[in-house]
Amino acid sequence: MATALKSNTFQRNLLISICGVFLLFSICFSVYQYRREKEYKIDILHSRLQMYNYEMVQTLGEDSLTNNRLFRNYVERHNVKGLRVSIIDKNGRVILDSYDANVDSLGNHLERTEIHQALLEGNGYDIKRISQSTHETYFYSATKFGDIIVRAAVPYSAELTRSLQADNTYIYFAVALTLLLGIVLYLITHRISRHIGYLREFALKAEEGEELDHELERQLPNDELGEISHTIIKLYWKLRHSEEDKVRIKRQLTQNAAHELKTPAASIYGYLESILDNPDMPEEKKKHFLERCHAQSERMNKLLLDMSTLTKLDEMDSDKLRIQKEYRQVNVLQVIQNVLDDTALQLQEKGIFPLTDMPKHVEVQGDPSLIYSIFRNLIDNIISHATGASWLKIVCAEIEDKGRHFYKFVISDNGAGVELVHMEHLFERFYRIDKGRRRKLGGTGLGLAIVKNAVAAHGGTTTAQLTPGGGLTISFTLARF
Repeated sequence: MATALKSNTFQRNLLISICGVFLLFSICFSVYQYRREKEYKIDILHSRLQMYNYEMVQTLGEDSLTNNRLFRNYVERHNVKGLRVSIIDKNGRVILDSYDANVDSLGNHLERTEIHQALLEGNGYDIKRISQSTHETYFYSATKFGDIIVRAAVPYSAELTRSLQADNTYIYFAVALTLLLGIVLYLITHRISRHIGYLREFALKAEEGEELDHELERQLPNDELGEISHTIIKLYWKLRHSEEDKVRIKRQLTQNAAHELKTPAASIYGYLESILDNPDMPEEKKKHFLERCHAQSERMNKLLLDMSTLTKLDEMDSDKLRIQKEYRQVNVLQVIQNVLDDTALQLQEKGIFPLTDMPKHVEVQGDPSLIYSIFRNLIDNIISHATGASWLKIVCAEIEDKGRHFYKFVISDNGAGVELVHMEHLFERFYRIDKGRRRKLGGTGLGLAIVKNAVAAHGGTTTAQLTPGGGLTISFTLARF
């Protein structure tokens, strides 16, 4: 009920706002149109009287305008009901008038509106002014011819008043159009309001933790509003599932870490307990037990270091923008050389010969320790798991993707490789192809997971595929500096 009221309030406010704007526009347009039409009709009447003035001058001639007999004969021959004609000089003095022969009593007309305009612009008019001599209301139209002004005037009769009034038909049309538009706006705002109400209901249910699986099945209109609503719902579900996945991964990581740490911890405890319970144990056996304790402690240390690296990567993912600002220029060639130097003894023991095909300068923007970790984990993975490998190859090439420049690194070996069923799980945390065997070898199952997350933290992607002829190939990209 509250949702419906809120939705109706939104619809009412939106409808009032839009209708108010349109109504204001309609009023302004109507006022403008009324004045424009009235001025148009006044211009028509003014033009007709101007034509009368011009015809009089053309007929009588400018020199004969002041001839009283010719003037009155012309006015009588071209009589128009109520028409009053005056001849005025440039000083405003009335020379002749068709209504009043005693022109001296008419006073000076220099300040009259139509006379003033005629002297300045050649013609002018005045609307609805009362004559001082006849006390009637006239419409005056004056035209200047040389030093003489001819003025024609018609009384403001009821018929003339009606003819000068604007036609109100357009007002009725505007009112009808406003009503029609109001109905259309109501339907549109009602439809928008329905969507807003639905999204509000969805938000309230999501906030209260109600079951929302059926919301994805709700039929939405096939338009932009429907697409927006559907997109918001999908984004909500992706976010919710993402949060659930994060919780699941953290829980799984905790369980796996506890499981991985339990084995070496139990082994160390057993060996030390045996040594303490058997003080007469031969030195050779005691040394063997201590060596096994050292090996298991190294494994625990490696596991803790890998978990610390993954935790750092998770923190970087949540605060990516700030971390990226702290990135600096890294010489990848130097990093690779350091990794090869640090693993030279293990590679030699395994009979693996490293090959590189790199540009002269490879520099990226990133975290030096993480970039070292990427290459170190990949080479350690080859040393530990590439059974029968005789070489490993590191190849780098510059590529462009969506206007950005990257370095693509390809690290491959010619070992035994892995079965296809394992390919999609290689970068999962604690995933092992041969769980029992890999634990004996001391692996943590986190190396390739660290590689993938570290590459992603630098804006790159990681893929794995089988090397043609045998072995495994890992490819990843890093943004160029």
